[in-house]
Amino acid sequence: MTHANHDETCIFCKIINLEIPAVKVYEDDSVLAFLDIRPVNKGHTLVIPKDHFENIYSVPAELWCRMMLVAQKVAIGIKNAVSADGINIIMNNESAAGQLVFHAHIHVIPRENEDGLVHWPHKSYIDEEETKNIAEKIRDALSL
Repeated sequence: MTHANHDETCIFCKIINLEIPAVKVYEDDSVLAFLDIRPVNKGHTLVIPKDHFENIYSVPAELWCRMMLVAQKVAIGIKNAVSADGINIIMNNESAAGQLVFHAHIHVIPRENEDGLVHWPHKSYIDEEETKNIAEKIRDALSL
């Protein structure tokens, strides 16, 4: 059965419509969670909306909230199931951020203290003035 908002070329839409198999760990009317076929660590799960939205910018707020509630539930389940030392919740939006499948998805990644993953490098603002200018630009963009 095809879901209402569907992209016939999208691999995740094909999973939702049972055209491609996936190992599901959770499903409700609007959200599906399944094991990533190329996990960072065992138990790495993807949480996706059943309707096709490209990324965080287009997911309706109510559905985004549902996805995050499911991500939390799945994170607790993964932590208990694989005795993870920690959990990363990550979403890549657009190619520059590492998004490979253009159907919104949240990665729930179990972590182990010595799994060898390194977090991204941090940068600094030039000075307090630059910090204030960036914050002002963000506030202005939020009021649009």
